[in-house]
Order: sequence, then structure tokens, then C-alpha cells
Amino acid sequence: MSAPNGNGTAALSGKVALVTGASRGIGRAIALELAHRGADVAINYRSNQSEAEIVAREICEMGRRVSILRAHVGDATEAREMVKHVLEEFGRLDILVNNAGITRDKSVRKLTDAEWDEVIQTNLNGTWYLSSAAVPAMIEQKFGRIINISSYGAQGGMFGQANYCASKGGMIAFTRVLALELARFNITANCIAPGYTWTDMMQTIPPNLQEQFKAKIPLGRFGTPEDMAKAAAFLACDGDYITGHTLNVNGGMYFG
Repeated sequence: MSAPNGNGTAALSGKVALVTGASRGIGRAIALELAHRGADVAINYRSNQSEAEIVAREICEMGRRVSILRAHVGDATEAREMVKHVLEEFGRLDILVNNAGITRDKSVRKLTDAEWDEVIQTNLNGTWYLSSAAVPAMIEQKFGRIINISSYGAQGGMFGQANYCASKGGMIAFTRVLALELARFNITANCIAPGYTWTDMMQTIPPNLQEQFKAKIPLGRFGTPEDMAKAAAFLACDGDYITGHTLNVNGGMYFG
């Protein structure tokens, strides 16, 4: 079933989306929501093939075209080949969601160069590789929506996440530049900054720490992947006059 727009047609009908890290969590929810609203979707994964196939089946059941692409977004060649594959298979790329990311949490005193580099390479450099590969096609078709999944940590800071917060902060700055440079081509670029979200990672945290985190949230609950997916769908469907913005989806933890 497709979400209708004001004209009674699927809001993203005829559009093609590439969502990285789409086998689970926030990426999975975004891929499904964009398909629900009419888009054909290329779903990227790095290691969870079985989970990616489940997402693909759900998208197929909606009557959408879907492609499963295994690639490490932090590898320049793999990332750019993935965009090339989407363009060859679907003929266009309208929506790029840079969601794939990793953590290697340690305090600054204990963090190694390798752990710093690994997170920056995946989270920030991966966003650059994919965006720079997608932009020429978006310019040619005079349409594009780039949605980068940043983090509350980029704004508020998080103990033990210097590498992660730096990568997500760099993503926000990069997005603002994309917005300035690409606006004349009808391409928008925005970030979503999730707060504490109920994903597999959050579920591994001891219950006492979960309660401490929840106590910081004015709305009194963790976000869900679906909360983030609705924000991404809004930017893709209705955010025509929004660009260079960071949308905080965090239950009121931070007002930037």
C-alpha cells in the first residue's frame, strides 16, 4: 500500500532511493517507509545478507522494484561502484540516504589512531564517496534529495565517542556545503540527528544505563527507527523548501 499525496498518487512514485546500512535498524525503517510511499529502493548492507533479503522481500510485496547491494561505504571504489550500479539498473537516483555508520567507543585517553580512522572512514568519508558519486546524476536530472543521518552526539557530545561525534559533526558541516552548492540544481541536502533510539545497539546496554538515558528525554521514551523513517520521508516527499537543515528527532533532548 502506498501513502497518497494530495493528488491521490504515491508521493514518491517513479523515484529511486539508495539507503545505506538498510538491513536493520534506522536504515531498514527508512527503506521500508520510502517504498511505502512509492519509491523503488536499492538497499545496501555490508554483512547482514539474510536481514537485507528480508527487507527486500517486504519491499517487493509492496509492488516496488528493489535491489540488494553489498558494499563497504568506507571503501571509495565499492561505494562509487554501488551508485553506478543503481544508475545502470534503475536509470536514475533521486534520493540518497547516508545512514550506514559504526562506533568504536573509548575515552580519548584510550582511543587509538586506528579506531579513530575506522569510524571517520566509514561515517564521514563514506558520506563523501556516495554523495560525490550521486551528485552528477542528480544535477543532470535537475532533482535530488540527499539525507544524511547524523546524531545528537554531533551537537551535544557523548562521553567515549570522540571519533563518532566528530564524524557526525563533520557530516552536518558537509551537508550545509552541499545545500549551498546544489540548490540551483533543485537538489536539497539535509541531516537527521537522532537521539537515543531503540535499536539493536541500545538493547545491548544494561537496563540501569537505559533508564539513565531515558531520564534525559523530556518525552519520556526512546525514539524508534520508525520515528527517524518518518522524518526522512518528510524530507524526501515534502521538504522542497528545506535545505542545509539538521532535523533533531530526539524527544526534546536538544534544541539547536
